Amino acid sequence: MQGLTELLKGSLEGIVLQHISRGETYGYEITHYLSELGFDDIVEGTVYTVLLRLEKKGLLTVERRKSAVGPQRKFYQLNAAGEAYLQDFWTKWDFLAQKMTQLKER
Repeated sequence: MQGLTELLKGSLEGIVLQHISRGETYGYEITHYLSELGFDDIVEGTVYTVLLRLEKKGLLTVERRKSAVGPQRKFYQLNAAGEAYLQDFWTKWDFLAQKMTQLKER
């Protein structure tokens, strides 16, 4: 779906962390995954910006190595701080979703 850019700004870190929590991955693969989910507005540069921000926050374990099909890539895994951050994200998301549903139904 297009036109979600503003709504996604606060949740993109959680979305990316959730995908990384399923196993080691890299930026291009994350971008492809998001596109398959229907997040067509999220371009590769945006994903790399989010990954850099998550890396600076100390939420990821990052390893640079040669890929099987091309040049070196950064491979990302969630570390313990990332897992805690993701759990907190979903707690906040559940609260927000519940309140938005209440708001819509009033």
